[in-house]
Amino acid sequence: MVSTLSHIREIERVAMGAVSPRDAPVIQSWLRCLHDYKLDPTVAQEAYIVPEVKLREHREQAEELIRIGRSGLETLFNQIAEQNYVLLLSDARGVTVDFMGDPTFDNQLRRAGLYLGSEWSENRAGTCAVGACIVSGEPVIIHQDDHFDTSHIGLTCTAAPVFDTLGALTAVLDISQLRSPTAKASQQLALHLVASTTRRIELANLMTRTRNDWVLRLARSPEFLDVDPDAAIALDGSGRITGMTHGGFGALARSMNMHGVATRDFLGQPISEVFDMDIDDLPRFMRGRPNGERLLRARNGLVLFASAIAPAVSIRAPAVPEPRLPRALRDLSNGDAAMERVQARAAKLAARDIPILIQGATGSGKEFLARAIHDSCGSPGTFVAVNCAAIPEHLIESELFGYTPGAFTGASQKGKRGLIEEASGGTLFLDEIGDMPLALQSRLLRVLSENEVQPVGALKARAVRLRVLSASHRDLAELVKEGRFRQDLYYRLNAATLTLPSLRDRQDLGWLLDQLLRRIEKENGQSYRIDKAARAALLSHDWPGNLRELSNALRVAAALAEGDLIDIDCLPEHLFAEPAAQDDDELRRALGDCGNNVSALARKLGVNRSTIHRRLKRLN
Repeated sequence: MVSTLSHIREIERVAMGAVSPRDAPVIQSWLRCLHDYKLDPTVAQEAYIVPEVKLREHREQAEELIRIGRSGLETLFNQIAEQNYVLLLSDARGVTVDFMGDPTFDNQLRRAGLYLGSEWSENRAGTCAVGACIVSGEPVIIHQDDHFDTSHIGLTCTAAPVFDTLGALTAVLDISQLRSPTAKASQQLALHLVASTTRRIELANLMTRTRNDWVLRLARSPEFLDVDPDAAIALDGSGRITGMTHGGFGALARSMNMHGVATRDFLGQPISEVFDMDIDDLPRFMRGRPNGERLLRARNGLVLFASAIAPAVSIRAPAVPEPRLPRALRDLSNGDAAMERVQARAAKLAARDIPILIQGATGSGKEFLARAIHDSCGSPGTFVAVNCAAIPEHLIESELFGYTPGAFTGASQKGKRGLIEEASGGTLFLDEIGDMPLALQSRLLRVLSENEVQPVGALKARAVRLRVLSASHRDLAELVKEGRFRQDLYYRLNAATLTLPSLRDRQDLGWLLDQLLRRIEKENGQSYRIDKAARAALLSHDWPGNLRELSNALRVAAALAEGDLIDIDCLPEHLFAEPAAQDDDELRRALGDCGNNVSALARKLGVNRSTIHRRLKRLN
């Protein structure tokens, strides 16, 4: 094993740009530790075990995953226990919520951080398998002096991520040893075992959460199709993808030349977009036919083996009533499959004090969803919305945290209570959180971790208890990589993610149009009706501005209406702006490059097929 001094010298050389023979994930993590987290390799940090109260909160939030994965974890531990490995299951924030190890070594394991409640987030522990896995979303081995902190360089740790059915990282499975052979290659079997176990946990999770959906298991060979498939996809009754296992499907996607495609890109898509089949073909892939005959062809020609499992509730059986959504959430859609999934997840999350990040394009209704979650959780407190992009940077600190009398030039002599305090006992909604200045991100993180806020100019902090919802139309993970958003704050806010579909992809656009018009009628004290031509124009528009653009278009139309009739002359002119000739030519050329296959072009452009069809219709 290398000496502490030589280890520190190597990190310093890497920081100065020297070439290193270490794996790329290790180098990338070292650089994050130095540049993003400002960790000092000369200062050894003891392993951190979260307080009992905090551990209980983390375990409660991970309770269902622990239960679902228990069988797989025990099987894995039985395979590795004789080699003196311990098993850690960490949540998405790096806290160990389940642990299996030899109790005779408890004291050594606790000191090393290989114990229940240990926190292995990269910003706290430095380069480690759990932390690096959380950041990269990929399996990783961090062996001995791959670790950044010198207190960990005797350990070998191997980890793989666990994703939920919607593609969000939800946990990390790690197996570690206090002592091991020097060669890093000695851990390749450990990597295979951990990755295989996480794949099985994802499959068990999918089967548990999609009992009323079809499940299509996929494998590149038929032998293990029904017992250990490479991947699985859940489908609703119309054949649209409602969820999937992440790890195995990622490998299949790469083999189908779908590079850079995320799990969420498939959600809501018809299965016919990916494979040469539709919902009516599923019964022919059920058990009863030889595995070797259950062949499924991907759209790019790749042949896989498939096994279909029918919904647990028979289609012919009397329908089991779904749990009724809270009214506030129920009113957000009317039959749109993607929105219904968001509503169902939001209803479950609303009952728990879990930070939620709402993502979606500008104007897609993120604040509407946040208010609905607040109204559904039964909290007696208030809902306070803060648009981090709308408040000038020099004012946002005093607006959020408040200030004491005369705290700065121009401050009110009475002082001011900040918006965070206003939300205490209720919900704080931070819209466009990606635009919050870095300096304030640190102060917000303290509020969330310590449950207290310190106004500008105050000597003492004040206790606050609140639920935090946040939203952004930007990719926060990418901002983290660019150093423009704190990683520790990102994971604090992103315990769960809800992604809103764009308006152009909504199946209930006509209903939304009518709902917005009803709202305008109440505001104006007048009723309106839309003629067929105007409605057709509204339904065929791409709505790049989403709900906000639709609402504004209807307000303009209502203002210009003669009496109660909204006709096509009342609609804003930009709805009929013809695409430039250059855009027309580019669309035709792109379609030709895709063999005149609309589905292929939609995938290439990252839009829904209906969007392509509308543009083609305009081109006649």
